[in-house]
Amino acid sequence: MKFRRSRSSRRGRIEIIPMIDVMFFLLATFMLASLSMQHLHSLGIDLPKGRAAAMDRRNPITLTVTHDGQLLLNEVAITLETLEPALRPLLGAEQSVVVAADAGAPHGVVVQAMLRAREAGADHFLIAVQHE
Repeated sequence: MKFRRSRSSRRGRIEIIPMIDVMFFLLATFMLASLSMQHLHSLGIDLPKGRAAAMDRRNPITLTVTHDGQLLLNEVAITLETLEPALRPLLGAEQSVVVAADAGAPHGVVVQAMLRAREAGADHFLIAVQHE
């Protein structure tokens, strides 16, 4: 009588498909977590399209001009007269101001806001654009 070998001596296999599923889940989790960590102090406006390098600043000072000419400094409504005193304490050493102007914003209001920001001590201006 001949006995067969038991199946317990069979070599194990590493299944790779569940590992791929776990890696995609981790990738999606980290992507969503990194998106929630971004803090742009800006409102939803229609930015002009253009190509620009990504910003590397953590807490930028954002000057927003809406399509009807309203000014906001880090999501706080201001006027041209109150822009300089409100911006001066926020500016640090070589701090840049991000100008997020709506594509339909009046050009004169944007220029006047930038001039008042320069009077407050802003040396560099970054223009926010929507990537093409």
